[in-house]
Amino acid sequence: MTNEADSPPPELKSPKHWIIGDPLPTEKLEGQLLPKHLALPIFASDPLSSVAYAPQELLMILTVGGLAFLSFAPWVAAAVVVLLVTVVASYRQLIRAYPSGGGDYEVAHRNLGEKAGLVVASALLVDYVMTVVVSVASGVDNIISAIPELDPFRVELAVLFVVILAGVNLRGVSESSKAFAVPTYLFIGSVFVMIVVGLTRTVLGDAPVASSAHFEVDAESLTQAGVILLLLRSFASGCSALTGVEAIANGVPAFRRPKVRNAQRTLVLMGGIAILLFAGLTALALISQVHYAENPCHLIGWEECATEPQLSLMAQVAGATFGDSSIFFYLIQTTTALVLLLAANTAFNGFPLLGSVLARDGYAPKSLSTRGDRLIYSNGVVILALAASVILVVFQANLTVLIQLYIIGVFVSFTLGQTGMVRHWLRELSKGRHPVSRSQAARRPPEDERAISRPAMMRALVINAIGAGMTAVVLIVVTVTKFTHGAWIVFVMMPILFTLMVGVNRYYRDVEREIEPDPTTTFGSSGDHAIVLVGRMQKPVLKALDYAIAARHDSLEAVHVSLDEDATKQLKKDWVKQNVHVKLRILSSPYRDLSHPLIQYIKSRREEHGSEVVTVYMPQFIVGHWWEGILHNHKARRIRQKLMLVHGVTVALVPWLLDSSDMIYGRRSRPLPGQDRRGEPVRAVPRRQVDERPTTGRRRP
Repeated sequence: MTNEADSPPPELKSPKHWIIGDPLPTEKLEGQLLPKHLALPIFASDPLSSVAYAPQELLMILTVGGLAFLSFAPWVAAAVVVLLVTVVASYRQLIRAYPSGGGDYEVAHRNLGEKAGLVVASALLVDYVMTVVVSVASGVDNIISAIPELDPFRVELAVLFVVILAGVNLRGVSESSKAFAVPTYLFIGSVFVMIVVGLTRTVLGDAPVASSAHFEVDAESLTQAGVILLLLRSFASGCSALTGVEAIANGVPAFRRPKVRNAQRTLVLMGGIAILLFAGLTALALISQVHYAENPCHLIGWEECATEPQLSLMAQVAGATFGDSSIFFYLIQTTTALVLLLAANTAFNGFPLLGSVLARDGYAPKSLSTRGDRLIYSNGVVILALAASVILVVFQANLTVLIQLYIIGVFVSFTLGQTGMVRHWLRELSKGRHPVSRSQAARRPPEDERAISRPAMMRALVINAIGAGMTAVVLIVVTVTKFTHGAWIVFVMMPILFTLMVGVNRYYRDVEREIEPDPTTTFGSSGDHAIVLVGRMQKPVLKALDYAIAARHDSLEAVHVSLDEDATKQLKKDWVKQNVHVKLRILSSPYRDLSHPLIQYIKSRREEHGSEVVTVYMPQFIVGHWWEGILHNHKARRIRQKLMLVHGVTVALVPWLLDSSDMIYGRRSRPLPGQDRRGEPVRAVPRRQVDERPTTGRRRP
């Protein structure tokens, strides 16, 4: 039976653990993985929230040519839906072929080469940062629309929301998904109800009418080429509904087993919901005759265009369906604002996972592949939050400016990723594998790529080829229409990230080449000498001396660098008084430098004794307050840094726990071996190096 007095008390929690929770053991990793009903809100909040503004962007561009151009809206929306179906189908195959979480990066890297993979990685990293920035800025914009008094604090609110999102994600994937599940499902449910009610009213002959239905539009005159460009621009704007679709392919490792099957089903469910909401909102907007202009004063008949904000498409449809003052109207507005804010969570899951894959491949710092206390890649979360906060501050959280930087990166990754999948299927088909029947494929686990039959490979090849072509067209259109409006910044950031990743990879390769074993480099020593660095006669010095004696080196001496003659004389007296029989060597330092005389002495000794290993013992204070770190250990730290540059020298730190360190480790009921700081007896304990080594292995008293 364990004595309660002998058991250590619980350690005091640090501020970090109060914020993100207690550390989780590695065996709890499976418990942090996501079931499908929680994976949907955590990975799909971005693509689902984009349906709140994608129909609006699509119709807004068409109204540039006049209300007559709205007749093209169903066809443009249908093209967006076809592209969304194609992309979802393509990523479903990508998940099966590459389930490690690399997504488009891994596909492009393996099939198109290193440079293509790094282009995709840089595009995705930029897109993840911009997802956080645009989503948070859009959410803050909606909040300020409801509470205009908060406008002076726009930037502060945006940064605050980024910090909150980062804090929630640092608590772990499981907890963050639970926090975001309710708003996402409320948004899906409320918009679905609105679509059903609006379409039912239309069928019954009571079609909803938007508040802007009676406004005309001051249209621009367009040439035939202008009409085509306008339709392409409208299509590109509607394609903002596709942002975030790739997040599930990048986040497969976060799913519970069977990972591939669960990720595929979540992707299909997300795509189905996004298509339903996008098509339904577009249809309701056309039925209720929503007229939304890029410049509000282009709406003829609206006298307050310069003083009042233009209601969003979502708000106009909700007002036309339920009434401007109804509970359902405010419910839809509230859930829309929440989901726009939570859309940033998709990036907070995708960015760290992609960073861990890049770190694994040597293109990012290894720290990005390390799981934190809560079993998530916490360093990636922190870096994303810092990058997003900086951009929000620089651009003053201005959504109009920031939206121009959006969507470029995602279509770069779409195009190269699907082109890589085309190459993948061509390679698989060229291998001439024995055809697999559908019944055989069905009996094999979904993680087994051999379960894909040859007809299925052909079908996947066609889907990916169509997807690659369509996304390439969209990328060109988006680049042309947005480049001069700020998208050029993305094309500057991507090469910078590309260059940094190449440099990191080159550095890791050089280090690996430098430290790998080879047949010519040999190691060995012909001696083992220990030095205990002594400043004044103190308990930490005596403890370091005892440690050095216990290690039983071939030879041992204490070294004192003399900066003050009186202090040196006092040390010699204390050395005798404490009954220390280890030789005390005094090194003079005319320029009051501690490290230089010590290093010169070590070098001269190694020249005399050959390849001798020298171990320098140094005491170090362990403190409990941050401010104590400012008051202690600075000289010792500088000496250590210089000693570690000397060949053949090993530095051994001997910790001395000050009373304040109990704040970190907690008070113990009884001291641990080697840490008992009892007072010195009346007669000092003799300390001497023992030359004789008995066969029992124990040191003679």
